[in-house]
Amino acid sequence: MNWKIIFQLSIFGLIMAFATVSLIPEKVEPAFWLLIFIFCAYVIAKVCPGKYFLHGFLVSMVNCIWITAVHIAFRETYEANHPQMASMGTSMPSVLSIHPRLAMAIMGPIFGAMFGIILGLFSFVASKIVKKEALV
Repeated sequence: MNWKIIFQLSIFGLIMAFATVSLIPEKVEPAFWLLIFIFCAYVIAKVCPGKYFLHGFLVSMVNCIWITAVHIAFRETYEANHPQMASMGTSMPSVLSIHPRLAMAIMGPIFGAMFGIILGLFSFVASKIVKKEALV
């Protein structure tokens, strides 16, 4: 496993965590993530020696740590700028709806794993398309 590249690519998650609190609107956030996933998949395919899916999955899992921590820390501002996410709390069990930070802490890794599968698949597909540079 190339932990250095996993950590380096996860910095995009940290940047997005802060950017989504108040700068990036909820409606355009998926476009940013799509670009980030394509770039990360390309880098993983180009740099990593194998286990492309696992590298992509782990990048998203580290991302979820950054994103969950920042969104919990800035919950009020995040929910003010993301009303759809804030409304999800009303459909959760009562114990989670009265503890939104706990709900975020529980749901963060679930979303991280779901997006990890997506980035893992992107990385695997990119590994079939991207040619590695020949070592001289």
